[in-house]
Amino acid sequence: MQSRTSPGAEPDPIRAELDSRLSAELASVVAGARRRAVRDGDRQIDTAHLLHSLLETDPEVRAVFENGAQVVRLLGYLVQRSIGYGLQWRGTVEDSGAVPVVTSHKETGWSPAAVSAMDVALERAEVRGDPRALGMDLLAGLTADPECRAVEVLGRAGVDVEVLLRRVEAGCRQYVSGGHRFAGGHGSVG
Repeated sequence: MQSRTSPGAEPDPIRAELDSRLSAELASVVAGARRRAVRDGDRQIDTAHLLHSLLETDPEVRAVFENGAQVVRLLGYLVQRSIGYGLQWRGTVEDSGAVPVVTSHKETGWSPAAVSAMDVALERAEVRGDPRALGMDLLAGLTADPECRAVEVLGRAGVDVEVLLRRVEAGCRQYVSGGHRFAGGHGSVG
C-alpha cells in the first residue's frame, strides 16, 4: 500500500518537539517565517524572516518598539527583501559566526543564526520556568547576535538595538512579576 503523503511531508518529530515548546503565537511566527522563506525562494529560514513574521504576528513585540512609525519603517525594509533590499542575501546562508551555534532542536531548513536565536528564546523560557517560549523571547534571541540579518535590518530602520533590548528586558521582568502580559508601549526605557 502506498502512502498518500507526498515525499517531504511526513510528520517531522523534530519540528513537533520544537512546536511543543512554543506558544501558539510563536508557532504561528515560525510557520509564517517558513512560508516567507519558501515564497522568497530561500533555502532556509533566516533571522530576517523570523523578525518579519514576528512583527506581523505579535502585538506585544510591536508594542516594545518606540512607536508605530518605527514598526512601519521596519516592515517597509522587510517587505522590500524580495524586490530590492535583501537581494544580496539570496542564495546565501546566514551565519555571522558571532554567536556559537549549539542546537538543541536541530531544526533543518534554518540558518545557523536563526537556530541560535531560537535556542536563546527556548533557554529564556526555561529560565523563566515557562514551558513555552514567547515572541519576546525570540526578539531577545534575534538581538543577541549583532551580525545577524535581523539586527542589520533593525539598524537600517533606525532602531537602537541596545535600547530595544532594555525595553524587552523591562517587559520580561513585568511579565514574570505579574500579569502574564508583556509590558510594551511607547514610554521610554533606559
